[in-house]
Order: sequence, then C-alpha cells, then structure tokens
Amino acid sequence: MSPSIPGQTQDSPQGEANLQLWELRSGRLIKALYQKKVESWCPSWSEDEKICVRIVNNELHFYENNDFDSIANKLHMQKVSDFALSPGAQPSKVAVYVPGSKGAPSFVRLYQYPAFGGPTAALANKSFFKADRVTMHWNKKASAVLVTASTEVDKTGASYYGEQTLHYLGVNGETALVQLSKNGPIYDVAWSPSSTEFCVVYGFMPAKATVFNLKCDPVYDFGTGPRNAAYYSPQGHILILAGFGNLRGQMEVWDAKNYKQVSKPQAPDATHFSWCPDGEHIVTATCSPRLRVSNGYKIWHYTGSVLQKWDVAAGSELWEVRWQLLPDGSFPERPIKYQAAPSQLGSTQAPPTQAYRPPALRHLPATPSSKLHEDEPPQDLRPGASGEKSLSKSALKNQRKREAKKAAKQVRLESVTYMRAQVLKSSDVCMFQKLKAIEELKEQQASGKVLQKNQVMFFVSACLTQTT
Repeated sequence: MSPSIPGQTQDSPQGEANLQLWELRSGRLIKALYQKKVESWCPSWSEDEKICVRIVNNELHFYENNDFDSIANKLHMQKVSDFALSPGAQPSKVAVYVPGSKGAPSFVRLYQYPAFGGPTAALANKSFFKADRVTMHWNKKASAVLVTASTEVDKTGASYYGEQTLHYLGVNGETALVQLSKNGPIYDVAWSPSSTEFCVVYGFMPAKATVFNLKCDPVYDFGTGPRNAAYYSPQGHILILAGFGNLRGQMEVWDAKNYKQVSKPQAPDATHFSWCPDGEHIVTATCSPRLRVSNGYKIWHYTGSVLQKWDVAAGSELWEVRWQLLPDGSFPERPIKYQAAPSQLGSTQAPPTQAYRPPALRHLPATPSSKLHEDEPPQDLRPGASGEKSLSKSALKNQRKREAKKAAKQVRLESVTYMRAQVLKSSDVCMFQKLKAIEELKEQQASGKVLQKNQVMFFVSACLTQTT
C-alpha cells in the first residue's frame, strides 16, 4: 500500500479465522477456525469421517460427525507437536508425539479414542533421544505404528543430512528399536497391506532394503542397489523397490511371498509412481514443477511391459496423475507371472552398465576394474531358509557360541601356523650353517680325531634340533 494513501485496520488480537472448512456437495462454509502454527496445521479425519482431530496449543481437539461447533473430547499433553490418526474402522487410535526438552527424551504414545483419562490410558509408550521431528506410519489394521525419528544435524559428522532411527510401537504395548544393518539415512518405510511385515530402504548409497516381521527381526535382505523407495501392491503380493529423484529410475519388481525377482524395468526422470487398484498395473509420470521438460506418463504391467505412453505437447506441462479410487477388495489377488505381458511398446529393462573406456583402449581385451564398493547379493534370513533345521532361541544361541568358539580356535591355529612358518623362513640360513658344521664334525670323528666336550654338546644339540 502506498504510504500517501491513508488507511485503517481493525484491531484484532486473535487474528482472522484462517482455517476454513467447506462442504463439497453444497459449497457451504461449515466452520472458520483460528490456526496459529504452520506445523501440523491440517485436520485429520477417520476413514468413515465420523471423527476429526486437530492440534490447538497443548491439546488435541476431537470433533464428531463433522459438528465443529462443539468439541467432543480433548487430549491434553504439554508441548504436543504432531499426531497421526489410525486408518480402518472404529474404535480409532491416535499416535501423539512430544519432542524432548531440557535433557528429557522425546516420546510417542498411542491412545484409543475416547479413553484418554488416567495414567494407564496409553496403549504404548516409546521414549528416545535424537529427534527433532518424526514421521509416523500406521499399518492398515491399526495394530502398530512405525516412527521415523530424524535430527537436523549429525553430531558424529557421518552425514550432512542428519541421522535417523526407526522405532516400533504396537497397540498391545510392545515397543522396539528396529536394528538396521547399514549406517546412513532412512529413505522409505512401507507397511505390507497384510500388516504383518514392513520394508525399510536405508543406508548410504547403494542402499539396502530389508523386510522385517512384527518382532522387528529381519526376514529377507534384498542386498544393495540404487533405490530410495518401496511400494507394496494393494493386495500385498508384489513389492517394488525403486530409485527416483536423483537416481536413474530403476525399478525392481519382487514376488513378496516367495522373494523372487519378476522384472527390472527402468523409468528415467519419473517424479510420480502409484499402483493401480487391480495390483497388476502401475503408472509412472514426469510432472511439473519438479521437472518442466519431457512431461508425460507411462502405464506399465508389473512384468516390465509398457502398455501405454503419453507425452505432453511442447510448451505444455503435466501437473498430476491419479488412478480412479475404488473400494478395498474390488480386485482379488492373482497369480504372479514371470513372462513379460504382450505390448506394442515393448519393455524398458535396465541395460547393464559398463565403465567408460577411452577410444584407444576399446580394441583391447577388457581388464577387471576396481570398484568403489562391492554390491551385496540378496539374502534370505528366515529360519531354515538355507536348508538347515529350525532351532529354538536357546539352541540357536548355543550354536552361535560354539561357532564363535570354533572360529576363534581356528584363528589361533592359523596365527600359530603363520608364526611357525615365519620362524622357519627366517632360520633357513642358520639351519644350513648348522648342518654344514655337523657334517664337518662327523668327518673329524670318523677320521679318529677326539672331539672336545663343547663340540660333542653342540653335535648332540644340533642332531636333536634336526630330528625335531
């Protein structure tokens, strides 16, 4: 506003009602609320839309049946900063996050609506340090939640992007820290639709991907590769590991039950990925504003065939691609096929990568080149998967002790053997000199010469040494 134009504003300490709720069918404004903080401003509804939750200062306000004129319930928690409402049918559950302060740890608690009163009202509680923010992931059955805790700065200096830890909370009260076998960031966490396992993509590139059960024990390790995302099919029978963003768009399609790789297509420059509700097809798209060139989408069969391709005209942009929403259970699970589906557009399997060779050396036979890292192969971690008999926990513990003891003994034997070889190697010259002296003493004794006492002792000692 120009300073020369006089103006007047109304004094409103509370501010304007900046959070407005509208009814889509009628276009009617239902309620206008005051929202002061930008963080966690968005209200959350249950799947049946009977409950709505929003953060107001140090409280969670619960509204029922979209009646925003009266608050049905409140959950008071000092310095609460985030929450996640569970999916599925009633009764709804809510995960609440409170950041740590003054040396106290951060924590996440689970509650069942509307039982918020009393010290034992919480279904589960998990405390942890090193958390500036969290991301909470409920499974489909609302029986457990995964919490990714992140810090802005890694004090150890190992990563520029801070550090992350993954925690498990079950509504039955069980909690655990998910142990990851490789250091580095956590790129993605995905629950299986069966709610009995989850996949984590983590570690410095090339990243690892591992499936865990509800006990947070590793079930299958997919090895390392260029990936930063995991997507389960709606039926849960297929798992796709992909590398988008600053990666080349390589996708690994896996049979999620038998852990066999189905295909390995590549979708370069893809900024969007989603499963079709039928669990047979996927769509990848290059959308603006992430990328303003080469916008378009591709529809794939999970075996790697491109069934449809559409590119935006020059000068135009594609903003969003969505599948039509359908109720769960509309499509049954189908047997997995390993042969590529027929397509006029063919498939785009990822070509094998080769190291650059100067033109002057291309006519020469290739020589093995050194690598910055060795790729780790997939590994089945299920008990008895390698053909061995499944053991109990105590038997497995004793077996590991015996194996460790045997390995330590083998290391000692190898060390002794190595030292003995080194001693023999260094004493070859001395031994040759001793043998020569023995032959000379034998010749003198055979000629009738009387040997002195010290010569006899040396002769006997040398003979004993030679015998041993």
